Amino acid sequence: QVYLAESGGGLVQAGESATLSCEKRGSSFIIEKMGWYRQDQGRERELVATVSRDGSTQYADSVKGRFTISRDNAKGTVSLQMDSLKPEDTAVYFCYVRRFRPGLEYWGQGIEVTVYS
Repeated sequence: QVYLAESGGGLVQAGESATLSCEKRGSSFIIEKMGWYRQDQGRERELVATVSRDGSTQYADSVKGRFTISRDNAKGTVSLQMDSLKPEDTAVYFCYVRRFRPGLEYWGQGIEVTVYS
C-alpha cells in the first residue's frame, strides 16, 4: 500500500512564496518520476512540474522561472518551491508518483493553494 503525504500550501498573498512537500510512505519501490499536478474548479488537472530519477525536470510554461522542483531519492520526498505566486496559481495541488517497472501511478489527496491579490 502506498500513501502520499502532502503538506504546505494554504492562503498566500500574490507575490509571496510557498512550499509544497510530499513524502511517499508504505511499500518500498524505485520511483521513476515524482511531481505535482494541479486542478482548479471547472478545469482539467494539469502538470505543474515533475522530476525524474535521473534528475531531469519538466515544468509547465506558466510556472517556468517561478517554481522549482526537487526530490530526495533516499527519503522518497519531492518538494515544490513556488515563488512570485499569482492568483492564477490558485488550485488544488496533487502529488504524483510513478513507479519504475511496472509504471504504476499514485496520487495524493490534494492540497489547496489559494493566492489572493
